[in-house]
Amino acid sequence: MKTDLLPLSQISDALASGGVSPQALLEASLARIRAVDGKLHAFLRLTENEAHAAAKAAAQRRANRKPAGPLDGIPIALKDIYCMEGVETTCGSKILRGYVPPYDATVVRKLKQAGAVIVGKLNMDEFAMGSSTENSAYGPTMNPWDLSRTPGGSSGGSAAAVAARLVAGAFGTDTGGSIRQPAAMVGCVGMKPTYGRVSRYGVIAFASSLDQVGPFAQDVRGVAYLLSAVAGHDENDQTSSRRPVPDYAAALGRDVRGLRLGVPREYFGEGVAPEVEHAVRAGIERLRGLGCEVRDISLPNSPHAIATYYIVATAEASSNLARYDGVRYGYRARAGQLLEMYEKTRAEGFGAEVKRRIMLGTYALSAGYYDAYYLRAQKVRTLIRRDFDQAFATVDAVVSPTSPTTAFRLGEKLDDPLAMYLSDVYTVPVNLAGLPGISVPCGFDSKGLPVGLQLIGKPFDEETLLRMARAAEPAEHRLPPIVEDR
Repeated sequence: MKTDLLPLSQISDALASGGVSPQALLEASLARIRAVDGKLHAFLRLTENEAHAAAKAAAQRRANRKPAGPLDGIPIALKDIYCMEGVETTCGSKILRGYVPPYDATVVRKLKQAGAVIVGKLNMDEFAMGSSTENSAYGPTMNPWDLSRTPGGSSGGSAAAVAARLVAGAFGTDTGGSIRQPAAMVGCVGMKPTYGRVSRYGVIAFASSLDQVGPFAQDVRGVAYLLSAVAGHDENDQTSSRRPVPDYAAALGRDVRGLRLGVPREYFGEGVAPEVEHAVRAGIERLRGLGCEVRDISLPNSPHAIATYYIVATAEASSNLARYDGVRYGYRARAGQLLEMYEKTRAEGFGAEVKRRIMLGTYALSAGYYDAYYLRAQKVRTLIRRDFDQAFATVDAVVSPTSPTTAFRLGEKLDDPLAMYLSDVYTVPVNLAGLPGISVPCGFDSKGLPVGLQLIGKPFDEETLLRMARAAEPAEHRLPPIVEDR
């Protein structure tokens, strides 16, 4: 297999051994993007000048035997929700078209310091609101396993770019499953760290108490490398944790014998596709065979998670998106009066799903309804977190399907928002509780579409999750048709 088609960790090894150069990797990545992305639409824009400069600097460091780390010289890409100095950042929305940030998000700054070669910005659901990447103002992204199907969302561009080997790794954000669900639907690894593990400074906000940064890669070791590069405290983000960052890659070398794995009965009931359940249970048995102790558990308040999430998240979105008014930056509608300009800018600049969520959130926060909706949702959120706390008194991690189905067809759920929201039924509780979660491939359905297995961990115990994910991931990483057809 060509070096540039290998998983990120193996590409890193090839760079370290001198088997490939950073410039050659970048050229291969750009060539594949030009050849494939016209069908896939994972990228919104490329940053070729910056990438060539970064690859040249990485080659010089390696020539001087001073590489910056395991990511030095590796092509990666970013969901278009990260501010990057001098590069248009739209968050998938018309209202931010033309916005060029004057600074780098903390994650971007850390990746540059790690020597990563940032190739471009990736498509996403507008303001990260969606589960299919169909809500982008710039058109949908397609699934590399079947171009008639969604790659999931909202980080669908990030997931598709990694699955199609356009880049070795990518970053997304996860507010209710937006890293793990698309990772499952395209057959790669995607991780949402604990809330506060990675800085959100410079990441355009959707729901600030739920949003978290996380990586995509073809393999678990690649995810460990990416997470290590960006994790840690940041004075610019008051919610970021001061806890020390472990050596995540080193944790992968330890076996999983003796670890206790909880299987919640609520996550294997009505709604999960039989082929998905079969693949996930096979993954659980694989972990049992490696020495994990598997226990049945209950998370009784999880069935209330979707309703809770769509009150908390929309309320926070209503507040966060109030700043987009056409005055300071982004799109401004033509109008004679100030109030008319506000109204027309927001009406023309936001898409239908964003408007829907702003209205829901504004209603939930309005006088007379705050206690009935938002306050009650926060109380249920506490109960959901308490369920996990009680479970983690007896188990080290929780396992479930990542999504109840494999990738659905583009357009299939656009007219049924509730059906779309239920795509995240197994991922949303993790965000409400602020816990780390990871999705790893665990098989395919009869249509040849990937199935994802989700592991959920204790707060700041990404090490255990990565160990278990490493044990659960497949020995071989299959290429999707869009790669093999070239």
